[in-house]
Amino acid sequence: MILPGFGLVSQDKLRSAKVLIVGMGGLGCPALQYLVAAGVGKIGIMDADQVSASNLHRQLLFNASEIGQNKVVVAAVKMNQLDNAVLIDSYPFALNKQNAPEIIKNYDLVIDGTDNFSAKYLINDACVLLNKPWVYGAVSRYQGQLCVFNLAEQDTPAINYRDLFPVAPGSGEIKTCEETGVIGVLPGIIGTMQAAEAIKLITGLGKLIYGRLFNYDLLRAGSYEIAIAKQDNPLMIDRDFFESMNYVEDCVMEADGIEEINVATFNSLRTNPNVFVLDVRERHEYPAIDFSDAQIPMSELQDSIAKLPEKEICIICHQGIRSVYAARLIKSQRHVRVYSLKGGLTAYFKEAL
Repeated sequence: MILPGFGLVSQDKLRSAKVLIVGMGGLGCPALQYLVAAGVGKIGIMDADQVSASNLHRQLLFNASEIGQNKVVVAAVKMNQLDNAVLIDSYPFALNKQNAPEIIKNYDLVIDGTDNFSAKYLINDACVLLNKPWVYGAVSRYQGQLCVFNLAEQDTPAINYRDLFPVAPGSGEIKTCEETGVIGVLPGIIGTMQAAEAIKLITGLGKLIYGRLFNYDLLRAGSYEIAIAKQDNPLMIDRDFFESMNYVEDCVMEADGIEEINVATFNSLRTNPNVFVLDVRERHEYPAIDFSDAQIPMSELQDSIAKLPEKEICIICHQGIRSVYAARLIKSQRHVRVYSLKGGLTAYFKEAL
């Protein structure tokens, strides 16, 4: 209230604001904590995942006693204790093409706390469709990125994520944090900066990181920016385009010879001697399981495909995203039937409960 240039007017804007955070991971957790502490009136939090031991070095909102609990449920309870005047809307499931428009339309802006390209394209396209700004963040190893997209500007087409990445990367081209690792403090830095951009966007203070991609290098303690220009022939992201897209989370890959299966089907297949169950998680990932025939991390899979047995292959990972990429990779080189467990081990253990 005493901060020059902020005061009651800006605080009232925060109290009236509605922010959706997609992903309660290393980015989403600090963004949520600072926005609740700042007094944002309504915050939606979305994530289908449960707390795991491998999360704890970068997701400081959670602790070891909460392993196995849904992240959104735990986060909502703790944020109510921080400021019970902030309304928390909980969505303990993943964003997909069906629910994105209906949920995002209820918020002023979106903060991206996701860790895969398909989710970022989905957020972008839904926000373009609904004329909503969103704050992008990404981390890998020792480097992070930050940008605000889809700001309405007078007489100027808004810059969106597809202006930065017009073509989605192919299967296996960009590795995930589970495959490459990430130093724990980095998501905290980028996630906090996302919260700062959201506060600036809501209050109108300062200059947003818009039209430029902010890159932070932790090892050098340095940063640089890349200008983003509108594409000369931008995609027309309208309702027809959105409906025609196959985002990985809700896409059944049967047309590629890949079948996404549910937990019940997986349980029947994994006991079939003609089916080879392949775990493509990295070796450090928790929990250990005893019902796979082999563990070949996605980062090593390319060199191991020729060694796989002549059987149908059922692939599992943490959330069912890498398993789709792995299935595509195997199918491109082997003439075998390939399955991917939809929702991964997260879905498997959730159903077991």
